[in-house]
Amino acid sequence: MKEIEIVEVGPRDGLQNETAVLDTPVKIELLNRLADAGAKRIEAVSFAHPGYVPQMADAEAVMAGLIKRAGVSYIGLVMNERGYRRAVDTPVDELNFSVSATDGFNLANLSAKVEDTLAFIEAFAPDVSLPTTATISVVWGCPFDGEVEPERVVEIASRLVAAGIDELALADTIGVANPWAVQGMIDAVSVVTGSVPLRVHFHDTRNTGLANAFAAIESGVRFLDSSVGGLGGCPFAPDATGNIATNDLV
Repeated sequence: MKEIEIVEVGPRDGLQNETAVLDTPVKIELLNRLADAGAKRIEAVSFAHPGYVPQMADAEAVMAGLIKRAGVSYIGLVMNERGYRRAVDTPVDELNFSVSATDGFNLANLSAKVEDTLAFIEAFAPDVSLPTTATISVVWGCPFDGEVEPERVVEIASRLVAAGIDELALADTIGVANPWAVQGMIDAVSVVTGSVPLRVHFHDTRNTGLANAFAAIESGVRFLDSSVGGLGGCPFAPDATGNIATNDLV
């Protein structure tokens, strides 16, 4: 079996769903301890509008106060042009663009239609000097628009690959996937990704997160998201629970 790489998303996807807003030094300590524990890629911050996601309002301060170390890559999530411009003024090592598979979720999460977000990514991703990921949210089901057809995801994936992204992530944002659906979606999307590697992001709403992760690995995926202690959810996805726990996935 090929080596599997875990992307630790707890500091971003985990903390953004917590009621309490942690102080900046506490976030920096968490990032340092995750690196001490062996995490090599960490989604550290989101450059979301602080009014919508106050837990991430100090993204610049977190990155400024973090003493980066060799061999650890820190990822910043960007969702629009304003977030992009904030991110590139910080020492993040990678950018993760976000777009949804449905207009319903994209409007709730990004205040834009899918086409508008794709146009933003297509305009800015080609000029990014950092490694870039594009994450497609609600790939296996949307809390607003219901089931998502694989053809829709393939269409979006094809445009993202054409925009020059370095990695494509498929996210089960509300945790409704099952292993058979995971393998079917990966098979469909792989037709258009070419040499661009796939990454997967599962939530454990129905206690199928680890089974879905194993199904993805069996389908050839080498990059998986997880969150320390299973932290997570989504402030814009009702009833979504935490990510699969890093300690369980390892």
